[in-house]
Amino acid sequence: MNMHSPETMVQPPTPPRDLSEMRLPMVMMRDILIKTMFRKSLTALSDLAEALCVPQHITQELLDIARQNRLVEATGSLNASAGGMPGFQLSEAGKARALDALAQSEYYGAMPVPLDVYREQVARQSIRNIQITREDLTRAMGDLVLPPSLLSNLGPAVSSGRSILMYGPPGNGKSSISNGIRDALGDRIYVPRAVEYAGQVITVYDPVVHCAAETERDDPGSLRRKRGFDTRYVRCQRPTVITGGELSLDMLDLVYNPTARTYQAPLQFKSMGGIFIVDDLGRQAEPPQTLVNRWIVPLEESKDILALQSGEKFEVPFDTLVIFSTNFHPNEIFDQAALRRIFYKIRIDGPDQQDFLKILALVARKKGITLNEDALVHLLHEKYPQIDNVYANYQPVFLIDQMIAICNFEGIPHQMTPDLIDRAWDNMFVREGAVVR
Repeated sequence: MNMHSPETMVQPPTPPRDLSEMRLPMVMMRDILIKTMFRKSLTALSDLAEALCVPQHITQELLDIARQNRLVEATGSLNASAGGMPGFQLSEAGKARALDALAQSEYYGAMPVPLDVYREQVARQSIRNIQITREDLTRAMGDLVLPPSLLSNLGPAVSSGRSILMYGPPGNGKSSISNGIRDALGDRIYVPRAVEYAGQVITVYDPVVHCAAETERDDPGSLRRKRGFDTRYVRCQRPTVITGGELSLDMLDLVYNPTARTYQAPLQFKSMGGIFIVDDLGRQAEPPQTLVNRWIVPLEESKDILALQSGEKFEVPFDTLVIFSTNFHPNEIFDQAALRRIFYKIRIDGPDQQDFLKILALVARKKGITLNEDALVHLLHEKYPQIDNVYANYQPVFLIDQMIAICNFEGIPHQMTPDLIDRAWDNMFVREGAVVR
């Protein structure tokens, strides 16, 4: 395994040199070409190459095959916008074939990447190949005030690329820490627009999940692309999928669109090479034990099993850092067999008084409020003893935002006073006692 830091470049997928290196069925490639011409009304070679995300010389080979099949014909005119190159159009037979092909699958555009080819790229950019340092993790956590012992536990867990369970009382930054872990993995990987298995197309790239790093274009006058990687992939930041109480088991299966007759990759496949965060574990409809049982094979064997509509099952890579975050104690929601399969169990507690004051000072400075000694003494000696001096990371932001809102309502400068502390405190907790109906 070749370990690298987040600053190291991931080896990109190389563009195919000819049709044989596409490793796709010839009829599938030809049909995607004519469906793309039909749906997007494209006639220029350069435009078709860009839409198909393959080099122009390969696009030309496909056009030649389609012309031999009498599905495409040259227009006989030169396209000025494409460097004076000839244009192409579908013949009547080509239009009929395009409609037939669309009836079988509405997919058109970028040529898919064969699943076996994608496996090779997954190995090159594996999340388990990253080695982060304490400095990387500290920097990524930004303004979070965390004890050094917590970073000491998080660092090895993240570098391993294995599963992590973060547990502890609510409001102490488990979600923020998960986002910081994501930011620590600062390199770029290559996400396929779609993959192909057994003649079926599975779309993968999702702008909602994936953040593209940049866009490149070909020189229209060049028969060979100038790009440094296979643009059937999109160069992206390592993806992060965050789910909460809405997560259900069927969201981890292939999604079949019966109208388009194509598949969409499930959430864990879209997060390949990145992070899958299951927040608020224990709030889902399915019991936590059931959810973790679904992950047992992927977590232990780095592979997942998906199924087509036909019932055929097939194996896909599983290269994802899974982070479970819960407010429940693990022994309440898991049996010991399930806990054994989660490699790192890290408790996230609230801050002590010293760290609480550090967070309060940071928030006050950001919000433009001056700390007031009388107000702080009142807060620490009068209010917190009411809750047994249990501090939480969310409380400084909550209290200061409440005081700002009160000041705005009263039309007074933003400030901190014992009275404002009392009014803000009252909104932080629900009062005990029965509600009169």
